[in-house]
Amino acid sequence: MATTELYTKGACVWVPDPEAVWVSVQLLQDYHSGDQHILIQLSDGREMEYPVLPPAGLPPLGNPEILEGENDLTALTFLHEPAVLHNLRVRFLDYNSIYTYCGIVLVALNPYEQLPIYGEEVIDAYSGQDTADMEPHIFSVAEEAYCTMTREEKNQSIIISGESGSGKTVSAKYTMRYFAVVGGAAQQTSVEEKVLASNPIMEAIGNAKTTRNDNSSRFGKYIEIGFGRKGDIIGANMKTYLLEKSRVVFQAAEERNYHIFYQLCASRDLPELRTLKFDSAENFHYTNQGQDVHIPGTDDVVELERTRNAFTILGVQPDQQMEIFRILAAILHLGNVNIQASGRGGDRSYINADDRSLSVFAKLLGVEGAQMAQWLCHRRLAVGGEMLVKPMTGQQANEARDALAKHVYEQLFTWTVQRLNSSLRAHREQPKSFIGVLDIYGFETFDRNSFEQFCINYANEKLQQQFNRHVFQLEQEEYLREELPWNRIEFSDNQPCITLIEGQLGLLDLLDEECRMPKGSDENWARKVYDQHLNHSPYFRKPRMSNSAFIIVHFADLVQYECDGFLDKSRDTVFEEPINILRASQSELVAELFQKESAGGSLPNSSLANGSVRSGKRAHREHKLTVGFQFRQSLHLLMDTLNSTTPHYVRCIKSNDVKQPFLFDPKRAVQQLRACGVLETIRISAAGYPSRWTYEEFFTRYRVLLHDSVSQDDVRRSCQSALPNLIPDPEQYCFGKTKVFFRAGQVAVLEKLRGDRLSAAGVLIQSWVRGWLQRRRYQRLRWATFILQRYTRGTLARRLAWTLRYTRVALIIQKTYRMLAVRQLYMTIREATIKIQAFIRGTQARRIYRQMLTERAVVFLQAQVRGWLARCSFRRVRTAVVLLQSCVRRRAARKELLCLRAEARSVEKFRELNKGMEVKLMQLQLRADQQARESASLREILQAERGAHSSELEQLRSSLLKLQIQLQENANTAPLLADKQEEDMRKAEEKAAQEILQLTQEIQTLRFERDSLEKEMDDLAIRLQDQEKAQEESRQQSVDQAGASVQAELEEERRRYQSLLREFTRLEQRYDNLRDMSLFTTNEHSRGHRRTDSTVSLEPLSPVTTPFSSPSPEEIRRISVTSPTDRRPWSHEQPLNILMEDMSVAKDTAERMKGEDLRYAYDAVRVANKFLETQLLSQRGQWEQEISALRMKLQQAHERDTPGDPELNELTEQVAVREQECVRLRRELKELKHTVSLRRILSYAGLAIAASQDPTSPGPQKSQTLSGLLECRKRDESKLIKHLITDVRAEGVLSLSPGLAARVLFLCVRQADCSGDQTRVKGLCGAAVSAIKTAMKKHGNDLDMTAVWLKNAYLLKDLLHQHSPQQDVRGCEELVPLVTDVQECVRALSDLCIQAYQQLLSISESHLQPMIVPAMLESETIPGLAGSSVKSVARKRAGSDPRPPASTEGTTMSAVLRELSALHTALSRQDLPSALLEQAFRQLMYLLAATTLNSLLLRKDMCCWNRGLQIRYNVSLLEEWLRSRSLQAGGAVSALEPLIQAAQLLQMSKKTEADGQAMVQTCNAMSNQQLVKILSLYTPQSDLEERVTLNFIRIVQGLLKGRSEGQPPQLLMDVRRVFPVTFPYQPPPQVTAAQLEIPESLKISFLRRV
Repeated sequence: MATTELYTKGACVWVPDPEAVWVSVQLLQDYHSGDQHILIQLSDGREMEYPVLPPAGLPPLGNPEILEGENDLTALTFLHEPAVLHNLRVRFLDYNSIYTYCGIVLVALNPYEQLPIYGEEVIDAYSGQDTADMEPHIFSVAEEAYCTMTREEKNQSIIISGESGSGKTVSAKYTMRYFAVVGGAAQQTSVEEKVLASNPIMEAIGNAKTTRNDNSSRFGKYIEIGFGRKGDIIGANMKTYLLEKSRVVFQAAEERNYHIFYQLCASRDLPELRTLKFDSAENFHYTNQGQDVHIPGTDDVVELERTRNAFTILGVQPDQQMEIFRILAAILHLGNVNIQASGRGGDRSYINADDRSLSVFAKLLGVEGAQMAQWLCHRRLAVGGEMLVKPMTGQQANEARDALAKHVYEQLFTWTVQRLNSSLRAHREQPKSFIGVLDIYGFETFDRNSFEQFCINYANEKLQQQFNRHVFQLEQEEYLREELPWNRIEFSDNQPCITLIEGQLGLLDLLDEECRMPKGSDENWARKVYDQHLNHSPYFRKPRMSNSAFIIVHFADLVQYECDGFLDKSRDTVFEEPINILRASQSELVAELFQKESAGGSLPNSSLANGSVRSGKRAHREHKLTVGFQFRQSLHLLMDTLNSTTPHYVRCIKSNDVKQPFLFDPKRAVQQLRACGVLETIRISAAGYPSRWTYEEFFTRYRVLLHDSVSQDDVRRSCQSALPNLIPDPEQYCFGKTKVFFRAGQVAVLEKLRGDRLSAAGVLIQSWVRGWLQRRRYQRLRWATFILQRYTRGTLARRLAWTLRYTRVALIIQKTYRMLAVRQLYMTIREATIKIQAFIRGTQARRIYRQMLTERAVVFLQAQVRGWLARCSFRRVRTAVVLLQSCVRRRAARKELLCLRAEARSVEKFRELNKGMEVKLMQLQLRADQQARESASLREILQAERGAHSSELEQLRSSLLKLQIQLQENANTAPLLADKQEEDMRKAEEKAAQEILQLTQEIQTLRFERDSLEKEMDDLAIRLQDQEKAQEESRQQSVDQAGASVQAELEEERRRYQSLLREFTRLEQRYDNLRDMSLFTTNEHSRGHRRTDSTVSLEPLSPVTTPFSSPSPEEIRRISVTSPTDRRPWSHEQPLNILMEDMSVAKDTAERMKGEDLRYAYDAVRVANKFLETQLLSQRGQWEQEISALRMKLQQAHERDTPGDPELNELTEQVAVREQECVRLRRELKELKHTVSLRRILSYAGLAIAASQDPTSPGPQKSQTLSGLLECRKRDESKLIKHLITDVRAEGVLSLSPGLAARVLFLCVRQADCSGDQTRVKGLCGAAVSAIKTAMKKHGNDLDMTAVWLKNAYLLKDLLHQHSPQQDVRGCEELVPLVTDVQECVRALSDLCIQAYQQLLSISESHLQPMIVPAMLESETIPGLAGSSVKSVARKRAGSDPRPPASTEGTTMSAVLRELSALHTALSRQDLPSALLEQAFRQLMYLLAATTLNSLLLRKDMCCWNRGLQIRYNVSLLEEWLRSRSLQAGGAVSALEPLIQAAQLLQMSKKTEADGQAMVQTCNAMSNQQLVKILSLYTPQSDLEERVTLNFIRIVQGLLKGRSEGQPPQLLMDVRRVFPVTFPYQPPPQVTAAQLEIPESLKISFLRRV
C-alpha cells in the first residue's frame, strides 16, 4: 500500500497560506494517481481545487488528532514543516507549554511573560529523574547533561542559540542556576554563588536594548562549569566572542547602549559617584542617539546595585569597582568632546582648550588633556624613514575618537572577563569534567547586512555543520547497534558554504589580503570576490542591481551583504598615539589595560574571542591581526571544544515581534525554525527510518494484521514473515536486532491498514450481530403471534359460551321477574287495604279520646276560676291593712328624722367624721410612700402634697375647735347665729370634699405615671439585656479572634525558631568542616605548600590571602547575618563589630577562642540571636498592646453593666482565662529569647566556673534528704557520659529499656542538686546535651539510634521540667522540686529534641526519596493494567550510549511500607507519644504526596486512566497502613488528599460541562494550575479512551475562575515544606534507683545508690 492511498475523502492535508503559512483543509474526494487537481474544503466552508502537479506535488498529510500537543515532534506520524508548526502552536497557545522536544533538540518559545516553572520545587522534581519520561523543560536538558557527565565521565556542552529576543540569555541563566543548585548541594562553598553572580555583570556590560529585545546579548559567551569527583561545582571559566563594539558609539532608533552606562547615569546622585561627573543619559552623545533611554519595568538604580553586589561576591574590591566606573564615565565624556573643523575646506580639526568634556575625560583617566587633544586631531606617518605629523579632517577626527572609545570599552570588557575567570577558577583541585553552556547569537538577516551579520552567520554555519554531523552520528550509531546498512541515509552538508567563507582564497582570506593593502578599499575587495567565486561556487551570487554587494546561500536562507564598511570593521584601526598616552596613565587599571604584549606567539583565548588587540612588535607595522582572522581562530577553538564534548541543543524561538505574551506569529516562527536547524533535524530523521518499534510493541499493536502467521514464541520471525505482505516495497522498512524501522509515512500506512482491518472486522461483527438480532426478533414475533391467536380463539369460545349462558339466564330472569311483579301487585293491594282499615279505626279512637279530654278540661277551668275569685277578695283586704300600717310608721319616722338632724349638728358627730378621714389620709400616705420608693420624683410630689394637706387639716381642726368653743359659749345666748354656723360648716365640708377629690385625682395621675415609668423601665431592661448580649457576643468573638491570632503567631514563631535551630545545626556542621579544613591547610602549610588563591568561602582560614582594603558601605550593606549563604567575612573586624554595636551585642573579651573561623562563627551566631531577640520583643509589645486594648473594652463593659449579673461574671471569667493564656504565651516567648548560642555549646566548663564565681548567685541551699538516687563522683562524670552515651554500642542500647540513660542521668543530677552543688548540676546537664549531640552525629544514618537519643532527650527534658523550681507542685505532695534553676538546660534539651526529630525525618526522607516515584507511579501493583498500554516513543539522547533502563525491582509499595514500618517500629520501641508519631508521619505523607504529584504533573505518560487507578490503589495501601497503626487522626491522611484527588481526576469522565462541575467540586485540594495541567497532559493508553478536548479544558478553566483558593497559585508542591513540631508535655512517673535495672554491660557500677 503506497502513501498516496492515504489521500482519501475526509483526510486532512496542509496547504500553503500567505498569512498563516499553512492551513488545514479537508479532502472532499479520493485522490487517484494521475489526477492534476484535488477538491478541498477550507475551514470557512469554501471549496476549491488544489493543483498537485510538480513542483508542488501532493500537500502534506495531517496527523491524527490524538497526536496534537505531543511533547516530542519526532513522535508525530508525519514529519514535515506544517506538522511541526501546528504542534508548536497548539502547545504554546492551548497548553501554555513553551518547551517541546524535537529529537535531541529542545525548542523553547519565548512567552514574554514570567512563568512559575523555575522554582526550587521544579528543580527538585527534575533532579535525579529520567528526563525521557518528564515534560520538556530547560531543566531536563541540564539534568541530562549532568547525569551523562557523572555516568560516562565525559565533558558536556549545552548549545543555546536563537536570534535576538528569543530568550537565549534567560535559558542560559536558568541552566547555570540548575547546575548551581544540583552541584552545590553537597558542598559548603561559594563557587556556585560566584557562578550565578557572573550573570548580572555580563548582562550589564554586554547586553543592550534593541528593537527586538530589551535585554539582548551583544556578544557570544561560552561558560565552562567545572565539577569535582563528587559532582560538585569547583570552578568555572568564561570565553567571549565578537563583542558588538560599534554599539558603544552608535545606536539605532529605539535602541540603547550597554546597560552599564544607563545604570551609572541613573545612580549619579550616589555620594561615591559624584566625583565621576555623571549626568543624565539624555545629555551624553553615546547614550542619546536611540532617543529611548528607559526600559519599561526596569529600574537602572536597582540594577546597578545588583551589579555591584555581584562584583563584591566575585572578589572585585570597591576601589577596583570605582576604577571600572571611572573608565566608563570617561568613555561617556569622550563622546561629548567637541571636535571642530578648520583650515581650507575643513582639512584640519581642533579641540578647544577649555573643552569641559575633554578635561573631565583626562582627569578621570589620569592623562594629559592637551596631549590627548593633539593626537585626537593629528596622526603620525612614517615617510622615508622620517616621522611626519598630519592633521585630520573633522570627520576623520570624530572617527578616531569613536575608535578610541570602542577600543577602551573592548579592553575593559576583556579585563573584566579575565578578572571574573580568575575569581571563578578552581584552586582546590583540577576539575574532573565540565559542562559548557554556549549562549551565542542565532542566524541573522536584516534589510542591510554588514560585517557583523557575516561573522554571526559564519559561526552559525559552523554550528549547523556540527549539529548535522552529530545528528547523523547518532543515527549512524543507532543503525550500527541494530546492524542496519546505514549508507542509505543522506543529508545535506554545508561544507561548501563554509569552504567559500574560510577556505583558501575564500572570503575571509581575500578580506585579510585587502586589509593588508595600503590603499585597500571595499570596492577592490568586492571585485576580487566576484572574480574568484562568481560562477565558480553555487553558494555565491551577485545581485543584479549592485556592484558592492554579494549573496551567500546559507543553510537557512539567502543573505545579501553590503561590502561598505567591511574593511574598516575588519581592520578596526586604532592609532598608536592615543594608546601610548593611555599607557602612561596615572591610573593603574588604565595602564594595565593597554600594556604591550609580547611579540610573536598566539594570543590568549579571550583576546582571540574579542579581537582587535594590537600590541607588541606588530603594533609598529601595518600588518595587524584583523577581526575576521581572530574570529575565525576563536571559532575554530570553540568548535574543537564542542567536538570534544557531548552536545545538547536548545533552540530559542521568538513567538512574535511585538513582545506580547502568548502571541504566536507563524511567519516568524517558520523563519526561525528554518534558521535554527529544527526542520533540518526532522529532514535528516525523515531521510532515514524515523519510526522505530520493538518487535514486541509491533506485535502487540499490529497483531490483527499478521493473519495466521502469529507465533507467540518467536515474535521477530512472525513480524518478519508478515511485514512483506503488508508493505510490498522492501525499501520502506528494515529489520534490526531488536527493532523494526520504517520510512516516513509507513506507520500511517500500517495504521490505515489496521484501521481498515478493524473496520472490516467491525462491519462483519456488526452484520452477524444484526442478523442474530433480526432472527431473534422474528422468532419473538412468531411466538407472540401464536400466543395471540391462541388467546383470541379462546376468547371467542368463551364469548359463545357466555352468550348461551346469558340467553338461558334471561329466560329465567323474565319468568322470575313476572312472578315477582304479580306477587308485588298483590302484596301492595293487601297492604293498602290493611292500612286503610287501620287509619279509619284510629280516627274513631282519637275522636272519642278528644271528647273525653274536653270534658275534663272544662271541669278543671271551673275549679280554677272559683279559686281565683276567692284570692282576689283576700288581697284587697290585706292591701288596705298594710296601707294603714305604713301611714302610721311614716309619721313615727318623720319624728325620728328630726331628732337625727339635730344630733348631726353636734360637735362629736363631726369629730367622728374627721377621724375617719384621718385614717383614709394615712392610708393614702402609706401608698404614696410605697410609690416614692420606686421613683424619687413621685416621693417628692407625694411628700409635698401630704405636707400641704396636713397643714390645711390642722387649720380645719383649729377652726372647728374654735367653732365648737363658740357654740358652747353662745349656745344659750346666741341662737340667731346657728344658721350662719351651719352655713360655714357646710362650706367647710364642701371644701374638704373638693380637696379629697383633688387628692384622689392626683393619686390616679401618679399611678398612671408610675405605670408608664414601669413600662419604660421594662423596655429599657429588655434593650439593656439585648445590648449586653450583643456586647458579650462581640467581646467573645474578639477574644476568640485574638486567641486564634496569638496561637497562629505562636505556631509561626515555633516554625521560625525550628528553622533557625536547623540553621544553627548546619552552622555547627559548618564549623566542624571549617575546623577540619583549617587543620588540613595548617598541615599543608607546615609541609611547605603555599597557595596563591583559595576558593574556601571563609577567607581568614587560608594561610595566604590577598590583602583587602577597608570595606566600603556597599560591602556593609551586603551583610545579612540571618542568611546562610553569606559565609565570607572580611579580613578586618570592622563590619561585624559595626553590626554587633548596632544590635547591642557585647563583645566577649573574657575567652580567647582559637582560630579565626571559630571566632567569626561565634560572633555571627551571637548577632543572629540578638536579631531574633529584638524580633520577639517587638512581637511581645504588639501582643501586650492587644491585651491592654481588650482590658479597656472589658472595663468599659463593666462600667455599663449592672452589678450582680451572672452572665457578666461568666464573661469576665472567660476573659480572665484568655488573659492567663496570653500570659502563658508571653512566658513562652520570653523563653524563646534565650536561643542556644555557639558559646554555650563549646564552653560549658567556663560557664560553670563563671556561675560559681558570680557573687549574685544564690549560695548553696540546705541539702534535702531524699532516697532512691544515684551518686556520681565528680571525677567519674566523664566516665559516666562516655559509658552511658558516647561510646555505647547500637545493639547494647536497643536492648535497654526506653529512656534508661535519661533516668540514670536525672538521678545523678538530682543527687548533685540535693548536695547543694548547683555548678555541678549545670555542668552535668550540659555534658549530657553535648554527648547526645555527639552520639547523634556519630549515628547520623541510623533510625533506631536516633530514636533512642530522641527518647532520652525527651524524657530528660520532661523530668527536669517536672522538678524545676518554677513548676507548680502543690498538687503532688510526693514531688520535691529541684533547688537549681535548670530552665537553661530544659531549653537546650528542647532544642536537642527538635534536632533529633529533624534528623530522624531526614534519614527517613533520604531512604524514601529515591523510591517514591518508582513505587507510587511506575510500579504495577495491580496485575493486568500494564498490558493495555500502547507504545510510548522514547526521545533520542545526546549521549553516544543509550541510558540503561532503571531497575524497578524492589521499588514497589512494599518497599515504601517497609521503610515506614521501620520508622514506626523505631519510634514505638522507644514508647514515644502517639502525637509525636502522628506529626512525623504527617510530614512523610506530605513528602510522598508532593513528590508523586510533582512527578505526575511533569510526566505525560503517567496521566492516564490506568495510572490513576494504580495511584489510588497505592494510596489506599498507605491509608490502610496508617489505619492499622492508628495514625490517621494526626493529619497524615489529609496530607494525601491532593494525590487522591489527582487520581480521581484521571478516572473521572471528561466530556460534558456537568463533568467539569463535578471535577471542580471534587478536586478542591488541588490548585487551578494543577488541575488544568493534568487535563492537558491526559494521554489515552488504549483505543477505548478518548483524548481530553480543548473545549472541555476551556470549560473547566471558566469554572475555576469562580473558585477561591487559600493557597498560592503554583503548579508544583513545595517538597521542602516542613511542618513545625510540638512535643507534648507528659509528666513522667517518679523515678527511683530501685526501679532501674542497669545491666553490667554499661560499666557504670561506680554509681552509688543513696
